[in-house]
Amino acid sequence: MTACEILRAGPFTTVQDWPGRAGYWKVGVPPSGPMDDLSFRLANQAVGNPDSAAGLEATMAGPRLRFDEPTVVAVTGAPASISIDGTPAAQWVPLHLQAGQVLDIGTVGAVGLRVYVAVAGGIDVEEYLGSRSTFTMGRFGGKDGRTLADGDTLPIGPAGSGPITRILTDEIPALTNSWELAVTVGPHSAPEFFTAADIDDLMSTGYEVHFNSDRTGIRLIGPQPRWARSDGGEAGLHPSNIHDNAYSVGALDFTGDTPILLGPDGPSLGGFVCPVTVVAAERWKLGQLKPGDTVRFVAVRSRAAASPSTLGRDRRASFPHVLSTGGDADHGILGRTTTADGTTEVTHRRSGDDNILVEYGDMRLDLELRARVHALSERIAAEQPRGLIDLTPGIRSLQVKADPDVWSQTSMLQWLSECEAQLPSADDLVVPSRVVDLPLSWDDPATREAIERYMLGVRSDAPWCPWNIEFIRRMNGLDSVDDVHRIVFDAEYLVLGLGDVYLGAPVAVPLDPRHRLVTTKYNPARTWTPENAVGIGGAYLCIYGMEGPGGYQFVGRTTQVWNHRHPQTAPGFDPEHPWLLRFFDRIRWYPVSAEELLDMRADVAAGRGDSVRITDGMFSLSAHQQFLDAHADEIDATRGAMESARAEERERWSQGGEFAA
Repeated sequence: MTACEILRAGPFTTVQDWPGRAGYWKVGVPPSGPMDDLSFRLANQAVGNPDSAAGLEATMAGPRLRFDEPTVVAVTGAPASISIDGTPAAQWVPLHLQAGQVLDIGTVGAVGLRVYVAVAGGIDVEEYLGSRSTFTMGRFGGKDGRTLADGDTLPIGPAGSGPITRILTDEIPALTNSWELAVTVGPHSAPEFFTAADIDDLMSTGYEVHFNSDRTGIRLIGPQPRWARSDGGEAGLHPSNIHDNAYSVGALDFTGDTPILLGPDGPSLGGFVCPVTVVAAERWKLGQLKPGDTVRFVAVRSRAAASPSTLGRDRRASFPHVLSTGGDADHGILGRTTTADGTTEVTHRRSGDDNILVEYGDMRLDLELRARVHALSERIAAEQPRGLIDLTPGIRSLQVKADPDVWSQTSMLQWLSECEAQLPSADDLVVPSRVVDLPLSWDDPATREAIERYMLGVRSDAPWCPWNIEFIRRMNGLDSVDDVHRIVFDAEYLVLGLGDVYLGAPVAVPLDPRHRLVTTKYNPARTWTPENAVGIGGAYLCIYGMEGPGGYQFVGRTTQVWNHRHPQTAPGFDPEHPWLLRFFDRIRWYPVSAEELLDMRADVAAGRGDSVRITDGMFSLSAHQQFLDAHADEIDATRGAMESARAEERERWSQGGEFAA
């Protein structure tokens, strides 16, 4: 088998394939794959590979490669110096290398950020969850789940029978430093979340690309929104906060007042609003945005968006400007209807040209709404309509992702409405519900370190600094931090979503409303969170599946919720998949010291130990409602006191200029 030796890896070179890791969005596994899918797929086309063959993505500078057998390669993407044994070579054409020859790719030039390398036969690394794409933060895919290093060797598959061809000039994407991105309106636009003036700002401003950008998301610098509402209620104190729902790749996510374009390594689930979404055919541009570039958003009609499947002129990538006669005038709302029993409003929101976000009821936390989401998801999964890619449930919503060339949004909307009319009553929900007892190191040193890093590198004057637990106490009107401790350990948390901050990370809510401590999320978000930190955001609890950004207020840290020892199974994990928790599990905490937790984490990493204790059971929505009815007076009194404390906190924020009142 042909092998490729990495003589110089470059600063950030990974193995990727297209379309990446589909089908796992609901448990927090991003698709990954090339950020610039167009340049990547054109490179494969040049060497006769199928679009899906694995190749290399290099950021800022390319690698130096030597092949032990004759082969054909192509280099595409951002302009960079190319040579074969020191002789200059061209991009966008097939290059024939003899055994032992060295391909050297230099730094990118004035435009673009990423370079792509395809080799005839593709890079033949092992698949993980159906893809060879590297997800470095999850430590899987590609070459041992990491960026390439000097001295690595990559196996190359046998060359296929596809024609070797030169990429035509009008197929090559146009790169610039002043970008226009075609976006559709939605899912969260004016007048519900943003003011009309906010949307005008969004469409008329040249946002600057921030240096703190990567494959998870591209931070932008621009005007602060005015916001159409004062706060997010139980979802959080900032007006950007919503009950967690699924995101689309290419969504413009306002994490507080900071806009971030979500990339292919971005989170699948979160609690922030997204006013516009880059259409699928234009998301290649995200891979070529570099710090200091400017971005302007151009609204287009969903039905007029180019096809993401084409690589030729119809992709319209060779034009530096977006041609548009205007966007959809529906504020991102495709339609509203009611459930079959007439009790609950159903809103269908546009999330790009390839997703519909089905949302139940008004903006409140109600387990009956999650039951309706579950029923719809089960119905769709059972029928598996052609073109369906992913189903991702949130707190009161379900995102349905489809191939827009196979299943148009118009057809999706009609079919989803018909499904809704046939669903059973939510009151009938009875589902398997395991009790999962997990250790919790209260106020763990790792979370204290994350707060310190935030104060040093992001923001030192935030109301939740220097101690998140004291902030939680203040927001909920409790007498002491001991009360926060008591409530967290007394609560039983029902898992409503997975993948809230990646890799099987649960978003869970206390079943007893008296235990629902409500906080806001960091604004701006943290750039670093320790793996398996435990936090509260809005009324929800999350266990972070891996290191990365985040915004929930810390209470402690626990053991792993994702099995990195795949395929070997650690105690408590199902051998069929690497995520620990399931929808409708009930999490309970037992206290351990920070030192005990480190030992437990080492045991789980080694595939041993008994830190996770699981008991099978069932959850009945009607039985839960009986509990709520029996304790209604005390629940109302407790919630009322907490809401009064939050109102006082919000008033302090307004007076202090934390956000516009």
